[in-house]
Amino acid sequence: MSLRIDPFHAISVSALAHRLKAEGRSIIHMEFGQPSTGAPRAAIEAAHHVLDTDPMGYWESPALKARIAQHYQESYGVTVSPGQLTLTCGASPALVLALSSAFSPGDRVALARPGYVAYRNTLKALHIEPVELACGANERFQLSAERIAALDPAPAGVIIASPANPTGTIIPAAELEAIARVCRERGIKIVSDEIYHGLSYVEPARSMLEFEPNAFVVNSFSKYFSMAGWRLGWLLSPPDHVQAAHAYMGALFLTPPSLAQHAALAAMDSREELEGHLQVYRANRALLLEALPRLGLGAIAPPDGAFYIYADVGHLTDDSLTFCKRLLQDTGVATAPGVDFDPVEGKRFIRMSFAVSTPEIQDAIARMEPWFAQAAGKPVV
Repeated sequence: MSLRIDPFHAISVSALAHRLKAEGRSIIHMEFGQPSTGAPRAAIEAAHHVLDTDPMGYWESPALKARIAQHYQESYGVTVSPGQLTLTCGASPALVLALSSAFSPGDRVALARPGYVAYRNTLKALHIEPVELACGANERFQLSAERIAALDPAPAGVIIASPANPTGTIIPAAELEAIARVCRERGIKIVSDEIYHGLSYVEPARSMLEFEPNAFVVNSFSKYFSMAGWRLGWLLSPPDHVQAAHAYMGALFLTPPSLAQHAALAAMDSREELEGHLQVYRANRALLLEALPRLGLGAIAPPDGAFYIYADVGHLTDDSLTFCKRLLQDTGVATAPGVDFDPVEGKRFIRMSFAVSTPEIQDAIARMEPWFAQAAGKPVV
């Protein structure tokens, strides 16, 4: 098995965007999945207080772990022990801990394609074989219980993401329940990436823990809580894997940032402010959905949650990376190439993040409309 790790091409798009900005160009950053807003006010105030009063050090906050456990009871009706939680330096280390403690080198883990680039690369880095299943628009770009049941031999595990990156699709409760049932019957461990929970536009996302209490759940303060730069996440492990997760965390990462933990505890009770961000995303989503047909982009995934549009541009290009760079150079609008999320079909897709301000979305649409009209007459290759 090759250990080659594919580059995250959106980083090169972003680097070009910053170079153009340094030259005086007006740039709208829609390439990364990060809120343009900062941490909640209460979180920043808590951080200022801690900076003034606490020298800090290596630490894992018992109060924050208890508050996260309370969140699962309040939001999903699921009882978890604070001891099942491992606080991490963002969701990426949480994924490393989950995969390291659940699987062994040589194991096979199934996942949807398209999907977040780090799933594939982290599995490869840990000598675990990714089994990518092509999921198209008819499947809402998501795995199903039927697809998992048909795998022969059964994989050791499966990675589920709902809402998903890059598509924003949500797996309905009945399908999550069916996936949990198939995995139990076949002895397949579930890793559920729930980093976009709280960001839903049709129905609330359901936690896999409601259907499979022994699932590994990855989450973070980066998305809904608007704290990407604070680098704080968590892994919720089944009781018999907690010790392994803690051991990997201590050996590989020590502890997450102390300052971020203090701030996050305050952020968890800043719902009114955070729901205001969600309303901005909702408005941005509506504007883009209304504008996409005018751009000739009618083939999209239904963005049920998160803050992405995953659009088919196959009528304009078979090289999404070149397409995104040309779009950026010509309009100042930065987007992500689909090859990051799907190395096979992604050459004809792009992803747009709408986690920016509404005026920026309006400006981006105004810039892109004439550009896409021109591209329709002369495809970008």
